[in-house]
Amino acid sequence: MAGDAFPLLSSRLRSWKIGVTLGDVTGIGPEVSLKALQHLQGTSDVEYVLIGDVEAVKQTSQRLGIPCPPVIESLQDPFQGPLVIWRPPGPAFTAPLTPGCPEAAVAAVEWLRAAGMACLTGLLDGVVTGPVSKEAILRANIPFVGQTEFLSHLSGPVSTGMMLLGPDDRERWLRVLLATTHLPLKNVASSLSIQGIRASLQLAFQACRELGLPRSSIGVCGLNPHAGEGGKMGTEEVEIIQPAVEQARADGIHVSGPFPADTLFHRAYRGEFDVVLAMYHDQGLVPLKMVAFDSGVNWTVGLPFVRTSPDHGTAYDIAGKGVANPSSMLAALRLAHQLLKARAIPAPLDVK
Repeated sequence: MAGDAFPLLSSRLRSWKIGVTLGDVTGIGPEVSLKALQHLQGTSDVEYVLIGDVEAVKQTSQRLGIPCPPVIESLQDPFQGPLVIWRPPGPAFTAPLTPGCPEAAVAAVEWLRAAGMACLTGLLDGVVTGPVSKEAILRANIPFVGQTEFLSHLSGPVSTGMMLLGPDDRERWLRVLLATTHLPLKNVASSLSIQGIRASLQLAFQACRELGLPRSSIGVCGLNPHAGEGGKMGTEEVEIIQPAVEQARADGIHVSGPFPADTLFHRAYRGEFDVVLAMYHDQGLVPLKMVAFDSGVNWTVGLPFVRTSPDHGTAYDIAGKGVANPSSMLAALRLAHQLLKARAIPAPLDVK
């Protein structure tokens, strides 16, 4: 990735503190977290804190043959090394947990809330969130759309976007920002607006700058097949997407489109665009996961703190077997570190 080695500010006197939530502990979150963090033990300017159940970490450490990190009682306590465990206040698990059980789902949401509040109050610089099951959370009677939306709501009136990014085995990158996120397909068209797409393009431009991509070239997908064929196969491109693109271009953003999604992603994969703005979830995630299934990262652009996440789910079927691939978690941890260093260097955006 361009800009992968930002210089640290010479005035920085402490390590970055990055929280790593375990997610649903009946899934692979604890395993991929420990495996990935083992690769980063030599990162001298970062302190990591696993956020979640201590016993789950101990059991996973023993199963994997990885030393268990020390436990801290509070994020204000001195860290006893580059990796520690912190369990936010709350009830402990009292019985063996089954995959997707309500206890694990409720705990995952509380750990997410604690991590977000720690970032907002300055106790953490950023957070990498482990995978959760939305289905299990909803079964536990907790209103929940996704971790992106949860942290956005927690942070107050901020404009945020979900970006998915990752390389293939030849280091060819796809970076996709979603104009809409977790919506039923039937609601996507009515959820699009000129203002919303323009805001998404501003976030895509911001993401390019934080990633150190000087060209900052953005391609925009149409909603309909063939990008609507000039209004003959849907009018959203003509009435909503094209006006938003023109306004963003007037703002100084290097943006083109709308283009048919089936050809735009090929052009982006070949390097013609730095970021693709997709209109809905699967339009963007299907090509991204084809290219970077094991290395993809979910990044919430626009939050007042850095938040990344592996781009996979809880994988209940392989949890506890020691075979989970930590590549996506490792990529999420590295991106969080990169973004924190980038944010420490003032770089004014040239958007009007």
